[in-house]
Amino acid sequence: MFGLTALELARIQFGFTVSFHIIFPAITIGLASYLAVLEGLWLWKKDQVYRDLYHFWSQIFAVNFAMGVVSGLVMAYQFGTNWSYFSSFAGSITGPLLAYEVLTAFFLEAGFLGVMLFGWSKVGPGLHFFATIMVAVGTLISATWILASNSWMQTPQGFEIIGGRVVPVDWLKVIFNPSFPYRLVHMTIAAYLATALFVGASGAWHLLRGRATPAVRTMFSMALWMVLVVAPIQIAVGDAHGLNTLEHQPAKIAAMEGHWRNEPGKGVPLLLFGIPDMASETTRYAVEVPRLGSLILTHSLDGQFPGLSEFPREDRPNSTIVFWSFRIMVGLGTLMLFLGLWGLWLRWRGRIYGSRLFLRFVMLMGPTGLIAILAGWFTTEIGRQPWVVYGVMRTEHAVSNHSALALSMTLGLFIVMYCAVFGTGISYLVKLVAKGPREGGHLADQGQAQRPARPLSAAPDDIDPAIR
Repeated sequence: MFGLTALELARIQFGFTVSFHIIFPAITIGLASYLAVLEGLWLWKKDQVYRDLYHFWSQIFAVNFAMGVVSGLVMAYQFGTNWSYFSSFAGSITGPLLAYEVLTAFFLEAGFLGVMLFGWSKVGPGLHFFATIMVAVGTLISATWILASNSWMQTPQGFEIIGGRVVPVDWLKVIFNPSFPYRLVHMTIAAYLATALFVGASGAWHLLRGRATPAVRTMFSMALWMVLVVAPIQIAVGDAHGLNTLEHQPAKIAAMEGHWRNEPGKGVPLLLFGIPDMASETTRYAVEVPRLGSLILTHSLDGQFPGLSEFPREDRPNSTIVFWSFRIMVGLGTLMLFLGLWGLWLRWRGRIYGSRLFLRFVMLMGPTGLIAILAGWFTTEIGRQPWVVYGVMRTEHAVSNHSALALSMTLGLFIVMYCAVFGTGISYLVKLVAKGPREGGHLADQGQAQRPARPLSAAPDDIDPAIR
């Protein structure tokens, strides 16, 4: 396909499936915690608005959770089909970590999910709130194990290679590897930001159409408070994560910055824009700010860090892709901070629900949290190349022995099936959001009185006019 090798096709296929998968767990993590907050506020204040919002977003959570499970299963199978040599080499570490995720997080979520979605009128309020909290905790535990496994691939430690295979010798070092804390916090906050922007865009859509109900105003206000608080925290965490990456993966930082070589006695500029050229070892059309790169990454005006030309060609990640994916993530993060500050100013002026320009901007920002997550993921994974386990196993040695034709056919099939299945699911989610929260909880009470017959029965059947 298009002259690509089997290795490149296998990477594209895994990248395609994980890109679809990652958006659903991100929203699941954020919505689960949001639902716990909503139910806690309802129990505390006894305000019907919070109960209405809980029932509205629990429907969306149920559909999103189901799509996340399905997309995750497909991705997991590829470790055995497309990356069998990696599984054979490092399966003694990645296998148990993924198994712990199923045994601790997925079982916890699945065990309490039914109570959370269908037990509102069947169990007491305390037990139902506990179930909601357990589902939220389960999503965070799931993220912990997944990121522990992936972080070990980024900064491996706590192992020995015996007989050509990885053998764990210290599980605490394996799990709490150097990049794990930074990546866990960074990803969790990103999920909260993406969810807040999603909820805020939903509220803005209804406000623009004149649906300024108490529920819509409340969820819009809560989303903007979340963006205001979390966006600057994410910037600080990202800075700490960058310093950690510089220590353990300097080639990735050089690729992200489009930095090729140091000049003696001079600080490193920050390249705002440019086109890194891997062949000529330069960044063309660079727009730079003198010494700002040194200030950000070394916290001094004349500090230096390795340039990409200092690494062997075969050990360099693709700077052309990583340079721009990183800037997309950072640029969107800056817009999120601006959104939070603009919302704070309008709130002070008493115009937060009435400024149509602001509401349109919030709507446009709705998908940016997920786009930033994907851009950050591309930066992390492509920046790790050419290693699948950094400094230990190369990606070319991890791929299964498949032909380019076979991988081309399966990749084409994945694209068709994913667009059909998840395109339908996402369209259904959009219709759910467009309906908006109903006042009085009538829909929720009716739904809780029924016995669920299928996974998506938490969502209403009358969402599509054709069903009626």
